[in-house]
Amino acid sequence: MKRCAFLVGVLLSPALIAADIPSPAVVSAEFIFETAPFKSCHASTLVETKSGLVAAWFGGTHEGAGDVKIWVAKNANGRWSDPKEVAHAVPFKQEHIDPNVQELPRTNSCWNPVLFRPTVGSLMLFYKIGTSPSLWSGMLRTSTDDGESWSDEKPLPQDVLGPIKNKPVQLANGDIISPSSTESYAMGSNWRARFEISSDNGKTWRIVDPPEDKAGKKGKPLNAIQPSILMLNGRLAAVGRTREGSIFETFSNDNGASWTPLSLTQLPNPNSGTDAVTLKDGRHVLVYNHTAKGRSPLNVAVSKDGIEWSAALVLESEPGEYSYPCVIQTSDEKIHIAYTWHRSKIKHVVLDPKKLELTPMVDGAWPK
Repeated sequence: MKRCAFLVGVLLSPALIAADIPSPAVVSAEFIFETAPFKSCHASTLVETKSGLVAAWFGGTHEGAGDVKIWVAKNANGRWSDPKEVAHAVPFKQEHIDPNVQELPRTNSCWNPVLFRPTVGSLMLFYKIGTSPSLWSGMLRTSTDDGESWSDEKPLPQDVLGPIKNKPVQLANGDIISPSSTESYAMGSNWRARFEISSDNGKTWRIVDPPEDKAGKKGKPLNAIQPSILMLNGRLAAVGRTREGSIFETFSNDNGASWTPLSLTQLPNPNSGTDAVTLKDGRHVLVYNHTAKGRSPLNVAVSKDGIEWSAALVLESEPGEYSYPCVIQTSDEKIHIAYTWHRSKIKHVVLDPKKLELTPMVDGAWPK
């Protein structure tokens, strides 16, 4: 029988549920909503504001459908507001159709929102519109009241897509580094991780591509997308999703101006999204599916150096889809994770990093 792992004194509302595998680190686990005006949802994102947490995701009939919109909910005093629509896709034009992608509906849709609060300025909501990932256009809305209301949408500059799935980071010099990637179906499927950097708080962007690697299948470049950025001592690291069976990594010694060629880690990746964050104590947290196939289990790993990882927690292990996690650390030092739960709900789990119990992983194997 599964047991709740809540800390003493936490008030259990109807939305609060147990983590799949109990851990003393689990403060709470809940669904952000129980009912919603959409059938399917995916790709959640979290940010902390002065008035509380804000979450966003896309939801509609199914991924890629014309009725998929961007939805937002706010958490005030421990309770989530009802989902609120904040963006929808404009009607598609014939030139927006990708003839190489037949399996997706030929209509514009909304995709992959990412929330980000810069050190100065308004809360940002990045998202994509298009008929398929290969034809995405990057969009931006801003909020001056912690997500209560939003500006009109503003297209990002041509060729700039914004953060593809995971949050940007802002450096001490003010530079915002947006982890991005592209997916091209011309001459076969090509996935390429990249970084978009702004030195003027998002007014303009420059694109930085890691040098071509030969670490993929048959000596070809890795098919890699959706990086997350970690802040190491004196340098940056990025990890993310591939079609190569393992998580990729790359490093920068010059604040993101250049990166090492991508290489594969020992951690498995079943072609599913990951996310990572650097904690205030200097450790790094990675949330991902530790499996070669499927999107269960969903795991949490911790590293002191961003290279060697220890097993910390299994969030979900039952059959089904538990995917596309996002992870942040709030001002009270708690870790907040949100992820897709069976494509029907968004689950929110809070962890106490001081109570994570770590076990080394040998050759990338999750300990039994």
